[in-house]
Amino acid sequence: MTPFTLPPTGFGPGSQPDPEGELQYMPMPSGMRTYSPHIPEVAEEGMAEALALLAEISAACAIAAQGGPGAEFDLSPLSPPARRIMADALGSGEVSMKLRGLPAILVQESVFAGVWMLVAAATPTTPAIDRVEVAPLPRLALSRAHIPHKPAVGVLAKRLPGLANGPSILAELIDRSARHKPGGLHVVNLTLLPHTPEDLDYLSEALGEGALTLLSRGYGNCRITALSLPHLWRVQFYNSMDTLILDTFEITDTPETALAALEDLNDSAARILDVIEAIK
Repeated sequence: MTPFTLPPTGFGPGSQPDPEGELQYMPMPSGMRTYSPHIPEVAEEGMAEALALLAEISAACAIAAQGGPGAEFDLSPLSPPARRIMADALGSGEVSMKLRGLPAILVQESVFAGVWMLVAAATPTTPAIDRVEVAPLPRLALSRAHIPHKPAVGVLAKRLPGLANGPSILAELIDRSARHKPGGLHVVNLTLLPHTPEDLDYLSEALGEGALTLLSRGYGNCRITALSLPHLWRVQFYNSMDTLILDTFEITDTPETALAALEDLNDSAARILDVIEAIK
């Protein structure tokens, strides 16, 4: 055989010595969050007050699961022991939000899907907020989402060297946003489109940023950002190793990923009743 037909040496698996003396494998995905029932610590003081409110929240979940209206429950009148029991019973789920504006509001989903806890400090013009809301998504998250935190400048964004498809993507997003109708959905998948870092900077300046940022932690993370353009959302999925695997713009009323499904609300109604029965 001539040297041109011989297989090359010094390449391929097993050709190099392993300094550790053993095979090395890539880390497997991990860290998936799942529901596990939690029974709060039982204390006589405040227990009846907390159980009564939990029963109301369960009933509200059952109504919302049938497509009915959501409900809000003010936690500020609760006694301190009852408030602690409520915090323990509701826990922290996989979705959290940040709502900018006055007042700035932190939103945390409880371990029961569709049951949201909203907290905000008092300001000179607004009272403090400490409440639970039952809904696919909190009312304020919908009404405030596209209020500009960073204004959109549209086609006036600076065109720096290195732009490729940014202007074309912007034109499509502006057009689809203007023609959006309730219930509609249009997706621009950046993962499948050739683009440069300069394109992303251009689109960021052109589209601005709204008041809502949402993070959903499950088998990996999903980050949803409302943009200043009406009905426009940036939806990014990361795997469990925090690598961006899907990057999209969605023109829709609300990304489906952000909403608690009706089935989830129905399940939450039953789980809350299980917690109540276990405490009694």
